[in-house]
Amino acid sequence: MNHPGTRTRPRVAALTLLSLLALTACGGSGGTDSTTPAGAQASPAPTDDPVAAVRKVDSVAALLPADVARSGTLRMGSSIGAPPGAYYPNGPDKKPAGQDIDIADAVAKVLGVRLERQDASFETILPALGSGKFDVGTGNFGVTAERLKTIDFVTYINDGQGFAVKKGGTALSRKVTDLTELCGLTIGTGAGTTFEATLTRQKGVCAKVGKKPYDVKVYAENGAVLTALQQGRIDVVMSTINGLRYQAAQSAAHTSFLGEYHRLDVGFAFKKGSPLTRAFRAAVNELIENGIYARILEKWGTSASAIDASRINPPEHTQG
Repeated sequence: MNHPGTRTRPRVAALTLLSLLALTACGGSGGTDSTTPAGAQASPAPTDDPVAAVRKVDSVAALLPADVARSGTLRMGSSIGAPPGAYYPNGPDKKPAGQDIDIADAVAKVLGVRLERQDASFETILPALGSGKFDVGTGNFGVTAERLKTIDFVTYINDGQGFAVKKGGTALSRKVTDLTELCGLTIGTGAGTTFEATLTRQKGVCAKVGKKPYDVKVYAENGAVLTALQQGRIDVVMSTINGLRYQAAQSAAHTSFLGEYHRLDVGFAFKKGSPLTRAFRAAVNELIENGIYARILEKWGTSASAIDASRINPPEHTQG
């Protein structure tokens, strides 16, 4: 247990990193984290506002279903957790910010519609699309073969899975290219995420090479994983590439990003057969072509996740 005088720094970092587990490109657990630990300060949002320059494009808006064009609104379920995806830089009673927020707002302006954004926990958004509660969902949802069975996607970035360790630690110091490199270690991740699913599904790899199996610890709360890492109860964190890279750049976190493990496309999520996908794809491609897309990614430090063109329901990337 840490001395009270030493707890602030890890808890500040935990606010940022552990919220990532609610927003993972591959995740499935966690949700809106509106509770800020005492003394914690959220990362200030960049001041650039590329979305301000976006205007309606009639040819793209014409792809909207007639009922949406008439109402002029779309109901969006939005998972808000941590930068650079989506977070509350000024507290949960103020507007959210982040890459996902900017891209969604820019798409809405191209389409000439207003977003009725509702905060929702990550794991509730995809089922809510099927029930009709939301027209579209965002939360850094990764395109996987399993999700494609029931969800349509319109891609807007490429993110995926990565690993991070405590800075200065000795458990692991190189990029993970194969899960056998984790044998004998304890990995922390979010409960219900596909990080957990990946680790669980492949847990037998260590026995096959004659090594001690790795252990997986899952956490439901957005403050526990980084605390566990800093206290030595886990050796490695598995989460999003962009999130872990962003976190490692924050000095208070004391983490080191070990690099990419597996890439996944990330997209807007819709119920299967949604008539909105063609309009959203055209809107994202409009933003790519007019340069606003690149400005948004540059603003949030995610330019390495840029895509050349938006796609509807691309196949899941092959592992590797």
